[in-house]
Amino acid sequence: MLELADISVSISGRAILNRVSLAVAPGECVAIIGANGAGKSTLLKVLSGQLRPDGGVARLDGRDIGGMGAAALALRRAVVAQSVDLSFPFTASEVVHFGAEAGGASGQRGGHIAAAALALVDMTDRAGQLLPSLSGGEAQRVHLARAIAQIEGARQTASLRGESGSHFLLLDEPTASLDLRHQVETLTLARGLAKQGIGVVVVLHDLNLAALTADRIVALADGRVVAAGPVGTVIHDALIAQVYGIALPVGRTPPHLPFVLPQTATIDEGRRR
Repeated sequence: MLELADISVSISGRAILNRVSLAVAPGECVAIIGANGAGKSTLLKVLSGQLRPDGGVARLDGRDIGGMGAAALALRRAVVAQSVDLSFPFTASEVVHFGAEAGGASGQRGGHIAAAALALVDMTDRAGQLLPSLSGGEAQRVHLARAIAQIEGARQTASLRGESGSHFLLLDEPTASLDLRHQVETLTLARGLAKQGIGVVVVLHDLNLAALTADRIVALADGRVVAAGPVGTVIHDALIAQVYGIALPVGRTPPHLPFVLPQTATIDEGRRR
């Protein structure tokens, strides 16, 4: 279980997260939604152990994440950030292999894992290209493959050592640079990993993709959780108005899956900045 208990974070005197609690089980896919500045990326950084909260505690299988070292965390969770800048021009294959090694799979085993992860994101034919030469969307897919390789390496390593414990994939806007096909494929991959027992937390701006992907939705506004629960119960007209300051009627498709059409929106002029 990956959980936050009463997490608070302030940066430069501004409250970014205010007593946020969240629990994600292995095999569950949870989408975090909210307007710009709501605290979504900060929440993910606390979950990953990248950022220590000012108050509250983050735990992984009952252990305080703040007390776990980087190597130990790498064997339990993988992260895809909104953007990643590399100082050296590594190839796509090398970047993904680094992920497998972080998960404890080096040498030939790591190579097999990296190749399989690149194939999953449809990047096998770009394996030998330097990352800076790829488009933004292609580079994003490479980083997704790196995280997948890390998780698979960690799972295999745990199995070889006879260890137990859950694994988690944390994704911050993984579809932002992708075309429509690869947006759907990326989130289908995330769903597939959840079905394999991996806990998935994904930050998304696209509500339709969030509804399509997640088992549960957690909505943030001004650093607080304002709604959490199954997709069909969380995404509704009142929540859209509260979180985004926009009047947008929520439609339903069988079997009761919510969707929104921006063409039907009415802007709340009082919320304009």
